[in-house]
Amino acid sequence: MSKLRYISIRDFELKSRTTQDILLSYQIFGQPIHTAPIVLVIHALTGNSNITGINGWWNDLIGDSKCIDTNKYTILAFNIPGNGYDNIADHLIENYSEFSARDIAKLFAYGIEQLEIDSIYAIIGGSVGGGIAWELAAFKPDLAQYVIPIAADWKSTDWVIANCHIQDAILNHSNKPLADARLHAMTLYRTPESFTHKFQRSKKNARHFNVESWLDHHGEKLEDRFHLSSYKLMNQLLKSIDIVDERDDFESVVQTISSHIHIVTITSDLLFKPEENWDTYRQLKSIKTNVSISEINSIHGHDAFLIEFEQLSSSLSPFFNSDTSITNENDTYNYIWNR
Repeated sequence: MSKLRYISIRDFELKSRTTQDILLSYQIFGQPIHTAPIVLVIHALTGNSNITGINGWWNDLIGDSKCIDTNKYTILAFNIPGNGYDNIADHLIENYSEFSARDIAKLFAYGIEQLEIDSIYAIIGGSVGGGIAWELAAFKPDLAQYVIPIAADWKSTDWVIANCHIQDAILNHSNKPLADARLHAMTLYRTPESFTHKFQRSKKNARHFNVESWLDHHGEKLEDRFHLSSYKLMNQLLKSIDIVDERDDFESVVQTISSHIHIVTITSDLLFKPEENWDTYRQLKSIKTNVSISEINSIHGHDAFLIEFEQLSSSLSPFFNSDTSITNENDTYNYIWNR
């Protein structure tokens, strides 16, 4: 297992104009740093920097001879400060409302600079991690060759903001805030069809349905491994994604990004809707040529990026498999579904 390493950042200025000391932790997997192309992986809401190996949450995608092959790439993963993975209580963040997704992108950019990294092969992230990937691309438009947001978008829609508002209310007013917030969140991460497929109205006992038991299990499991302040912070970051805020319009921001942007959307995603992703793709395509999109076809909703690994690997292989080339940047590619 790759050990945690640390970068100390003093008096970091947040978007809210306040300053804060930050301890930025990270892990490196695969090839030693500065010896191979670097892939920056940004974790999702309850994730962390341990992306592959023992208890790695993206083991099916990243590893020895996997889609993102640790024999070919250096994999860099930061922990979002305050997520609690470093087990340092002093570095949990209580003033969560002062943080934004852009702040995290800037912290990651600072960490990259401290590691003396001039360029990155690919930035990839799922859900809120994909939103932070967008923010990093807007902040450092020449940093990466590829930017790959998965089940995410460049902004939090009113629907995302509304559900984050509900999550914040639960986290601040419930008697069991972590568990109860997780119950609500899991209904957003999956779909009615996914629940029907999995449970078929089956019962655990005479008084309880299996779907209830499953939800309770996820709530209890999160209580055992996550901090309340961490959940509040991550929920705030999810709500705050917006690469245009305090900048010019979308077109002018995106025009500066030299990276090839590849969007991975999910047909049944109830959080970051596929229609929004396709609208973003069409907007991008009218502005820049090096943009593409692929879809994961699944009944499992937002969480499909953690379930449908065969489809996800197929979507990403043209970018990470040296035997596959991207030949035409003026059209959508033959592995991408057109609408």
